[in-house]
Amino acid sequence: MKQSKEIKSFFYGQYFAEGLRITIGSIIPVLVCALLDHLFVGTLISLGALLVGLSDTPGPPHHRRTGMLACLGVCLFTFLLTISVNTSFILMGVVLALISFSYSMFGVFNARAATVGAMGILMMLIHIEGAYTLKEELQFILFFIIGAVWYMIVSYSFSSIQPYRLAQQELAESIRHVAEFLRLRANFYNVKTDYNQNYLKIIEKQIEVHKHQENVRELLFRSKRSIKDTTKLGRLLILVFNDIVDLFEQTMTTYYDYDAIRKMFNDTGVLHHFRYVVVKLTHELDHFAYQLNANQMPRPMHDFSKDIEHLRFKVEQIDKNYDRNTIPLKKVIVNIRKIAALIENMYNYSQINASSVVKEEIDDASKFIQTSHIDWKSFKSNLSKDSSIYRHAVRMAIVMTVSYFGMHFLNFSDKGSFWVLLTILVILKPGFGLTKERNVQRLMGTVIGGIVGALILVTIHNQIVLFILLIFFFLIAYSLFRINYILFVVFLTPYVLIMISFTGVNTFEMAKERIFDTFIGGMVAFISSYIIFPNWESTKIKETIYKLLVANFVYLEQVAKMFRDEPINITEYKLARKELYIASANMGSTLQRMLTEPKWRQKNTKDVNRFVVLNHIFFSYSASLFTEIDKSSNLHISNNQYDLLKRTTFNLYRLIQQFDEYEAPADWTANFQGSLVEDENHEDSKLITEQLQFLLKISNDLPAATYDAIKRDAIKYDKEMEAAHG
Repeated sequence: MKQSKEIKSFFYGQYFAEGLRITIGSIIPVLVCALLDHLFVGTLISLGALLVGLSDTPGPPHHRRTGMLACLGVCLFTFLLTISVNTSFILMGVVLALISFSYSMFGVFNARAATVGAMGILMMLIHIEGAYTLKEELQFILFFIIGAVWYMIVSYSFSSIQPYRLAQQELAESIRHVAEFLRLRANFYNVKTDYNQNYLKIIEKQIEVHKHQENVRELLFRSKRSIKDTTKLGRLLILVFNDIVDLFEQTMTTYYDYDAIRKMFNDTGVLHHFRYVVVKLTHELDHFAYQLNANQMPRPMHDFSKDIEHLRFKVEQIDKNYDRNTIPLKKVIVNIRKIAALIENMYNYSQINASSVVKEEIDDASKFIQTSHIDWKSFKSNLSKDSSIYRHAVRMAIVMTVSYFGMHFLNFSDKGSFWVLLTILVILKPGFGLTKERNVQRLMGTVIGGIVGALILVTIHNQIVLFILLIFFFLIAYSLFRINYILFVVFLTPYVLIMISFTGVNTFEMAKERIFDTFIGGMVAFISSYIIFPNWESTKIKETIYKLLVANFVYLEQVAKMFRDEPINITEYKLARKELYIASANMGSTLQRMLTEPKWRQKNTKDVNRFVVLNHIFFSYSASLFTEIDKSSNLHISNNQYDLLKRTTFNLYRLIQQFDEYEAPADWTANFQGSLVEDENHEDSKLITEQLQFLLKISNDLPAATYDAIKRDAIKYDKEMEAAHG
């Protein structure tokens, strides 16, 4: 049943919709023109649709429109430039270097601009050896524009019929990743779970959650229409997204010392019940995501009130039968209840007048969007060897040009040169780790796909069946393009071989040549990423850690405001939380990429991993502390608690100050003044004290972990801390 839902979710989802859009745009022109006996014209129209379609990445409608028009303009300019110089291989090599560098630098602006640049380079590679008459040039331009316009019509039609469909699909995907994140947290209640390995998986999943939440923000909040929309679906998506972000934070606040909890309560059998309920919550989230994706009215599967009461009963039994401190378990129950309430809210939004639900942070939604305008000042500032994009652009220019000249002198065939250069284009990435990963995936996918394609051509000779298979492989390939690159190549390779078979070329020879050319291009890309302006993650560790520490500091400031009884602006709080999510995701991504680099570059990965885990725990306790104080209306902060928070923030601030090359945030630790109550007998107050003590302990451990991660001398810091503490 679950597998059936997952398959249906794929066909309901955004990736299949994108594959269907590209397939309609690219295949229908070929089909229509083939029926009219103008197959070549159809391939030109299809090329225009494909290149513009690949630049149509998810995002707000006006961004997609701008990206497609920019792709059309860049491709036409590149075509005219290429056919003007390709009669001279020396001049062509120079232009190839300039275009490869310039278009690769588009990555400075945003991911959409980077895709447009890649399509421009691809256009040059397609025509790098071509010779055309003026009539043929004009025909190409005309049919390419027709293909581009045809795809835009298809894309606009999809968007006009269901304007919120893409946001709906992306939101459903985001909810599924939050469910996976919560499922990983549930594993901590299983004593058999490897603690460190599970943390690595959590960090990896946190990166995915952040990526999809940013995509949803782009789709929903870039458009004023979405925010102000009074339609049921538009407002529903806004409210559900707001709650799923809050729910994600709630999962972060469920952190306690899991090792201690497992040792203390494993013999009671209660941990199994906690894990069961948390996993049940993840199934409810998956169910909600499926219904949202399928455009169905969301209806709940479970009522969690009985499960929560059962957990409370089990904890009461422990209180009676064991001499154990069950406060941590009781707090986990509180968090489970909050998560269940948020899920219930998400279901209720579809039953009520969603436009009547007012939330301050939604009205201030524009503050949560990262601006990514075409800023030429940013372009100029990245023309430096310190910029990873600049290093990638220089590497791309050198490798493409040297490979082009090398294949010319080695008398490679035109098609062989194209496949080698194309392989370099798609495999060569800014980071070594991603280049290595893409290299393996491309080669494996080509070999597997080549075998599949050859078997099909040996056993099937019916042209109609082959054409149906061609459409199928194309559709599935581009449906998997953004989620599984190796499967994309596996399905795309048979499509290419079947397409070539229609031209009468020996497909077996072509399959062998393509595998060989892919291997050559992959090796060139891999070696170049190793020796030509290599971009190692260890060079970015320091800045990434600094930004993460500052994000933690700013987030902790929101807690400090509550200690001082200052009013909390919910928008400011959620902005601080969002920045911390981004910084944590960037730190996790850096660690992941470091683990794919050569062993001699991984000297401090264990130290970086320790820092990442400590940061994750620090944020979890900070979030838990904020939630605990926020819900406790009768709670009084004591002088002791006040002092614990002050010492924690002081430690964090002093650590940030050690990054001399960066500007430290304002020191607000001086704001801790005044006389507070001394009573800490309240149960909630005791738990808050425990959380503050643990935060202080982590803040004491962070300097050593930080200096180990960046391999920096800690003596200066130690002396300052000695002086500060007298």
